[in-house]
Amino acid sequence: MTARIIGVVQVKGGAGRSTLATNLAGAIAASGRKVALIDADMPQGTAASWAAMREQNRPTANLTVETSTDHETLVKAARTLAEKCDVIVIDGPPRIAETTRAALILSDVCLIPLGTSAAEIWATSDLMRTIEEAREAGKRVGKTIDARIVWNRYRAGTTAAKELPEAVKDQLPIKALQTRLGFRVAYSDALAEGLTVAEWSDRAARDELGALCVEIGKILRMKIA
Repeated sequence: MTARIIGVVQVKGGAGRSTLATNLAGAIAASGRKVALIDADMPQGTAASWAAMREQNRPTANLTVETSTDHETLVKAARTLAEKCDVIVIDGPPRIAETTRAALILSDVCLIPLGTSAAEIWATSDLMRTIEEAREAGKRVGKTIDARIVWNRYRAGTTAAKELPEAVKDQLPIKALQTRLGFRVAYSDALAEGLTVAEWSDRAARDELGALCVEIGKILRMKIA
């Protein structure tokens, strides 16, 4: 494979997985990279719906969108697109499944959006078992699984925002990215229009997304912002 692959997985529904995946795909495409977004959360298909709306409002020639219904079609799509694209973003399903394991193993970096709530942290602890299984499977083929938390819907100044990121380290022994995405209506509003927050009027959200792309680019050793 030649493309860099960014997975976005989370078993807790409503954690912002598709929002993160679509924003990354759109923002990286805006940098000039050829990007493929694979919606592996079918039939819900939030990312695919976003792409359809984007085609109406802001067609993007260097952004391809595919769907997959199971781990086999995901692997096949990723392998095919890897020869045609610079970056692939995978929007995984909101459940423990073979597709989630496949996304983890395929990815050069796998992002786990996580809000500062106990419910999301409890749900993500179940995902840890899948990450460990993927790491064991990866070892057999010489692949290291690099999973990172992305703090999402982050409300700076709240007690939860101050305490949970530190308290969660023992329960979820995964590195967290430094960039934190705030609790902003811009993310849901932009998603509904097929846009990214980089194309929206909220400057703080634009800055967050830009910083996130820079940070991920350093991990991938590729300029994507």
